[in-house]
Amino acid sequence: MIYALAVSHLTHRYGTRVALDDVSLSVAPGTFVAMLGPNGGGKSTLFRICATLQRASVGSVHVFGADVKTESAAVRRRLGVVFQSPALDQRLTVRENLMHHGRLYGLRGVSLRTGIDEALARVGLIDRAREMVFRLSGGLKRRAEIAKVLMTRPSLLLLDEPTTGLDPGVRRDLWRDLASIRASDGTTIVLTTHLLDEAAAADHVFVLDRGRIVVDGAPDTLTRMVGGDVIRLQTAAPADLASRITARFQAVATVVDDEVRVEHDQAHTFVAALVDAFHGEIRSVHFGRPTLEDVFVHFTGRRFE
Repeated sequence: MIYALAVSHLTHRYGTRVALDDVSLSVAPGTFVAMLGPNGGGKSTLFRICATLQRASVGSVHVFGADVKTESAAVRRRLGVVFQSPALDQRLTVRENLMHHGRLYGLRGVSLRTGIDEALARVGLIDRAREMVFRLSGGLKRRAEIAKVLMTRPSLLLLDEPTTGLDPGVRRDLWRDLASIRASDGTTIVLTTHLLDEAAAADHVFVLDRGRIVVDGAPDTLTRMVGGDVIRLQTAAPADLASRITARFQAVATVVDDEVRVEHDQAHTFVAALVDAFHGEIRSVHFGRPTLEDVFVHFTGRRFE
């Protein structure tokens, strides 16, 4: 198979700091993939290298078989890139922004006009085509940004934390637009995010932390890797309570951010046993099915920041 995106043993350093540490991954055509990680985890560096904006220190990246280092022009013809901050000229209209972008890709005449109209229609901006960009809300600017990259019908759409600064309603509209694009064109979508609910909607999630992929898989597969339900206990002496829970119940109890954390496949009954055994010591109890945040804690030993 020729992957939409193939990253092999990618390492990148900024001086002595390692931003990416031997990262390898592959993305099948037509899929929706999330690169999930806290700030400083390596997401933005990976994004910039895949988008041909930066060269890796070590390793390789291929987009539909083309090498981003030696065939960057061919790669760019297959890419649509949406940056964290809109790359729009504020003093031009929406249509003028799309016109200049299309010309950079060699579009002229009827094909350019048709491409602009179709892209604006797909994101619901036909009636805003002649409006100056600086007058648009954040959500409409994001739609204009997506319309701009859709003009060239990219095979791979890269989005760097695309919902930064958007309210929940606008975020929902954006995901609806992306789902429509993927369904109609078969576009491969790869986004970086630090928002757990966004990653949970993807087909496949790569969890990055401190420059490495700590785990990857479908969201449901990842949460099933966690050992049952997750119990979180608050107490005055978490380390002491964790050790006594482990000794008494042979259940692994850890301390994460001053909370005792236990994974158990029968949490509803185990909670009662804990409260009975350590009556008066437990201030509060929370338990539920594991989330992607629990996956992160399970594999890194610390809370997702």
